Amino acid sequence: MHFHIMTLFPEMVLAGLNTSIIGRAVKNGYIFLDAVNIRDYAGNKHGQVDDYPYGGGAGMVMQPGPVYRAYEHIKNQIDLRQQAEGVSEPKPVRVAYMTPQGRVFNQNMAKELALQEDLILLCGHYEGIDERVLDMIVTDHISVGDYVLTGGELPAMVVIDAVSRMVPGVLSNADSGEYETFHDNLLEYPQYTRPEEFMGKRVPEVLLSGHHKNIEAWRREQSLQRTRERRPDLLKIREERER
Repeated sequence: MHFHIMTLFPEMVLAGLNTSIIGRAVKNGYIFLDAVNIRDYAGNKHGQVDDYPYGGGAGMVMQPGPVYRAYEHIKNQIDLRQQAEGVSEPKPVRVAYMTPQGRVFNQNMAKELALQEDLILLCGHYEGIDERVLDMIVTDHISVGDYVLTGGELPAMVVIDAVSRMVPGVLSNADSGEYETFHDNLLEYPQYTRPEEFMGKRVPEVLLSGHHKNIEAWRREQSLQRTRERRPDLLKIREERER
């Protein structure tokens, strides 16, 4: 899968993602990262990409021209790659704008986006991006929560990390991306490792029994109990889906 990040701070995104599991996935060719600096498409010698908002107000707004030209560059690169792969007609590409006004990102969305061959993520800054270019290129507005950050880079990294885990080959254990927190709208069960006793607290006996059926039943009950205590909203969604 190919991720294309449109940003004013490509080094921030690449430094954060080229580590750990995602870094290994890039190295092994399961995913590809391309961070495009919007400033490179400013069209002026100072690299200015923002200006004062029409109608007044605090802050600056990112101009539509640099954003659109950066998008055109990425789209052309995608089209050329697809042609080289023998694709007769360019496939539509989803463009996700990281914004607190978007749909809140979750595990189901990660699975959905993981089916894409290419995903463009647009990171805003300042007071946002000129609405005209958003109307022209954005297909998805995505939020990572009801709060405001300095820019879209951290949310983009969150999305890429979560989506990458759904891409075949990224995780060493084929099941580990499926049976974890939020699987079946349940939180993950408690995990334990050695030693068997730590500061007077022991690992639950069932996990030491070797009885796989009992272990699975215990884990299921723990997931239900933990979800009931910490995220009852997930249980409501699960119950509505089962009706």
